[in-house]
Amino acid sequence: MTTKILVSDPLDAEGLEILRNSGFPVDEVSGLTEDELCEKIGDYDALIIRSGTKVTKKVIDAGTKLRVIGRAGVGVDNIDVPYATSKGILVMNTPSANILSAAEHSCAMLLAVARNIPFAHESMHKGEWKRSKYTGVELNGKVLGIIGVGRVGGEVAKRMKAFNMTMIGYDPFLPKEVADSLGVRLTTLDEVISTADFMTIHTPLLPETRNMISMPQFKMMKPNARIANVARGGIVNEDDLYTALKEKIIAGAAFDVWCNEPLSEEEKKLLELDNLVTTPHLGASTVEAQERVAIEVAEHAVMFLKDGIVSNAINAPRGTLDAETEPYMPLVKGMGKMIKQIVGNNPLNKLEISYCGNLAKKQTKLLTVTTVIGYLEGVIGSANLINALPVAKSKGIEIFESSNDIAKDYASYVDIKFTYNGITRSLKGTVIGGTPRILSIDEYATEVALADRMIILRYKDTPGVIGGVGVALGEAGINIAHMSVGRAAGKATMFLTVDQKVPEDVQKAIASKVPEVEEINYIELEQ
Repeated sequence: MTTKILVSDPLDAEGLEILRNSGFPVDEVSGLTEDELCEKIGDYDALIIRSGTKVTKKVIDAGTKLRVIGRAGVGVDNIDVPYATSKGILVMNTPSANILSAAEHSCAMLLAVARNIPFAHESMHKGEWKRSKYTGVELNGKVLGIIGVGRVGGEVAKRMKAFNMTMIGYDPFLPKEVADSLGVRLTTLDEVISTADFMTIHTPLLPETRNMISMPQFKMMKPNARIANVARGGIVNEDDLYTALKEKIIAGAAFDVWCNEPLSEEEKKLLELDNLVTTPHLGASTVEAQERVAIEVAEHAVMFLKDGIVSNAINAPRGTLDAETEPYMPLVKGMGKMIKQIVGNNPLNKLEISYCGNLAKKQTKLLTVTTVIGYLEGVIGSANLINALPVAKSKGIEIFESSNDIAKDYASYVDIKFTYNGITRSLKGTVIGGTPRILSIDEYATEVALADRMIILRYKDTPGVIGGVGVALGEAGINIAHMSVGRAAGKATMFLTVDQKVPEDVQKAIASKVPEVEEINYIELEQ
């Protein structure tokens, strides 16, 4: 079927050209309602949006072919990311393309509210000349509080340093040395709020940041405090903002972002205030930023659709594979499938994956996710890089990843412990000459190439077992391609690769004819 792309918000011509040159059919339809988008989306593999389109659960359910949602911009609060993830849909954004534009707009908003520029401008256009009414304040020597000293906040700090401001910041995720290099002293949120003369917000809208600034925080601020928000609507409680400005609890504010865009009738009361500078979400609205976000989202969406390359993703594992780790992908996926077939219908409780030897120095996140995909394919039918970890978590599976520089007898190997019904078992595997090989199961050492059809038998280590198994398979017309045996403490494990499927009645025949056999697992990797 033809891969198709829908662009549902206006996109810069440079980005559209990249999409059209991809060879995929591209349709541009802006201004769709939720119901109209639901009617169309079922035909498309990719949806490219800006902030106007709301990608709800209803839209995602209607997008039965949808593989990727590309957001030309940073914020993805208009996308139901958890639900898209559960459906295996990649969500990508353009995290760096509009940083400079947003930072410059933040600086402009701080200056505008400090010097009453919009109000003086409006007064002059009415034919007035009221210099004293619009007396402002200097930034020089004042304290600037930056809430979220990340990419945009850091660029704001670089620019506002030129105004000779003392800069303090709140960012629990930023290393102190990075803040120090920007001239920002990291401190608590409460100190930023109570100390700053000017504040600027640069955090994402998350459950923990929604209404981060509300009446208790406004009452902590200096009466001369001014606050700018070019991040996301909802971080500041708008009702409390209205009260704080109207009652002069703080001196002023400058806002580019709102809970509802366009403003709701209730929000329009904010426009009556004479100490609130407003713009209609212009943080990224520069010619340069519009071009950059369009190009970036188009390039990365096409890379994913054409070659499966995941980049700029907010719901996919980070990491890359190199020439040494890539051959381990089929190994770990096969090991995941083996674990499911050994566990059977028992719920898996825990996966502990250790990368040993040279692998310990590599990026292995994609290998871990691929192991989980292998297991889940036998549980839910399909899984991918996007939904594997969330689905595993929803099923109560704990996943742990570790590394160990030491790999006895091999340059590298993967050691997976899996727990179910209070039982912990293990598989080890490696790649030799490009061929995935199983090195052991539980305490039984073996070395056998991973194959589409395998039998694992655990039995009492007594004479005649190998022959008895061979006879039972031979009578069923099943050819043994390879055999390896591991022995430990009076028990043994036989690992066979076979050329034909092994039906359940043949497995029962083996158990009947060879009573020493205590456990049989038939493994089929290509089902």
